[in-house]
Amino acid sequence: MQNDDVIWDVIRHHHCSYMAKIQTGNFCRNPYNVTGICNRSSCPLANSRYATIRDHDGIFYLYMKTIERAHMPNKLWERIKLPKNYMKALEIIDKHLEYWPKLLVHKIKQRLTKMTQYRIRMVKLSKKVREKIMTVPRKEVKRESRREEKALRAAQIENVIEKELLERLNKGVYPDICNYDEEIFNKLLDKNKEEEQEEEEEEAEVEYVEGDYELEEELEDDIEDMGDFLKANNIDDIEGDEDDLEEQPTRKKVKKASVSYPLKQDDGTEKVRRKDKKVIVEVERDEDIGNRQHNVM
Repeated sequence: MQNDDVIWDVIRHHHCSYMAKIQTGNFCRNPYNVTGICNRSSCPLANSRYATIRDHDGIFYLYMKTIERAHMPNKLWERIKLPKNYMKALEIIDKHLEYWPKLLVHKIKQRLTKMTQYRIRMVKLSKKVREKIMTVPRKEVKRESRREEKALRAAQIENVIEKELLERLNKGVYPDICNYDEEIFNKLLDKNKEEEQEEEEEEAEVEYVEGDYELEEELEDDIEDMGDFLKANNIDDIEGDEDDLEEQPTRKKVKKASVSYPLKQDDGTEKVRRKDKKVIVEVERDEDIGNRQHNVM
């Protein structure tokens, strides 16, 4: 059987883990204590019939303990949810604690009043905007600034050394094989691969350009003029000279044709301008050589 007097004698005169002794008095850290003071009537361990109020995330619950459930620690406390309305919560307390000691009921109502007040203050403070004061860690800021300066200096030195080494390699200062860092060697290989890929892409490019139709038309006109010129001459003279032409081939001179291009006038219209050069075919006949051959015969 549970004896409340024996338990209180042990707690008060020997040892209690929830007791906090200070100059003003003895206090209790047990969350089920109604008043927070260490005495016989407020101790939740030394009273087999006890009741209190606890807060869980802004919701109040009424906890009750009876001696009939003392042998079941998992079902020792009976919990009842209290409404947010203060008057209704008092009615529920009076209903469930009707035959309990009046002093204990009065302490429970005082605890409910105090908890309701600080819950209202919490809601007001949460809605009110306040300036938040933040401390600036000066030592950490200075330390980070120094580290940044050192890192920048080290990076600049490494870049300068790398450039100098590359220049020396290009000039041929190091003819023999040298031991390079893997990172630098991989960078050089990547650069060479990129250059080769760019060259391959340039070689593989194919372009299609529009042809100059005016040049082709001029060549056809010149060929037709040459045919008319040949027809105008005597066909017999041409046949007689075929042998001489076979012995000594004719020399043909073809001059480049001109390309026309548009010019803009003051009126805004375009005028096609052509150069004076045209395709001319010249045929030289060696008649004097043929006459000399006849005389010799």
